[in-house]
Amino acid sequence: MTTRAVHTTQAPQSSAPPPGAGRHILTAVALAATVPYLALKAAWLSGSRIGIPDGSVLLEAGLFLTVANAVTLAMDACVILLVLVLTRPWGLRTPAWTLAVPVFTATGLLTPILLGFPGQLLVRALGFGTAPEAAAAQQPFLDSWVFIVVYTGFTVQGLALAALFVPYARKRWGRRWQGVLGERLPSPTGVVAAAAASGALAVAAMFAYWAFGGTTGLSGGRAEAHSVESAVGSVAQAVCALAAGAGALLLARGGALRARWPLGLTWVGAAATLAWGSWVLIASLGPQLDGGEGASGIARLIYAGQMVTGSLATAVLIRFLISRRES
Repeated sequence: MTTRAVHTTQAPQSSAPPPGAGRHILTAVALAATVPYLALKAAWLSGSRIGIPDGSVLLEAGLFLTVANAVTLAMDACVILLVLVLTRPWGLRTPAWTLAVPVFTATGLLTPILLGFPGQLLVRALGFGTAPEAAAAQQPFLDSWVFIVVYTGFTVQGLALAALFVPYARKRWGRRWQGVLGERLPSPTGVVAAAAASGALAVAAMFAYWAFGGTTGLSGGRAEAHSVESAVGSVAQAVCALAAGAGALLLARGGALRARWPLGLTWVGAAATLAWGSWVLIASLGPQLDGGEGASGIARLIYAGQMVTGSLATAVLIRFLISRRES
């Protein structure tokens, strides 16, 4: 009888050594990065118009916008609690699922921003972005500085959280990804992984098509608003979908590859594809805050495909982690 060549899981330690200066700095950076977004959301909930120009559709959004602001403020506030869990000694004693779920969600929401926002800044710096006169002609939504401040904060959050989570995860679950992948996962898991890879190819192909100017499935407003910046965002979504599918296949196949790489690929890709697919699909079903047309049926089908692909890859990821625990 064969067994997977992995180490047994090390029990969480009840205490941790005092964090060094670098960890203190990362903690402060992560907490500070939440301030701009939280401050803006709190200001808008209190009735302020900071960052909202005259004529913006946000001034008439009503109850839906109020609820959306409250929910997203609460989501960003959770980053503060997450930072405490990752840096305080008692964080190692929290139930695994209470940490894994918010970290997985944060990974999913922040990864496309980490990929897309710096790329958009780069293309603007190279002179390939939207011309100022074209941007000024668009219907007012938010002042341009709001996007810079918010997405810079999200980028810093993502980098700081990743830098805090990796040593935490190494200390608590390090043996789960030590060594090689080992034996192939059971056949049903392989079928799920193949389905995830097929979905990833379809989703990535559609986002690549949109990135290069394709208009099928896009509303008239979105098609007209196509730019190099929006293309970068579409490419980021395609990359995340491909990562989810490829990672799922590698985990299911097993072999002599070191486990940490396909595990990380699947975690990041599945989280991003599932989280953004869900987020955009839900947003497409509600009022369009930018005043434009709603998403088409084809676009919603692609967003649903993202959700399904991310869900399938997540299922493979969970099965792999269970197999490591059982070994």
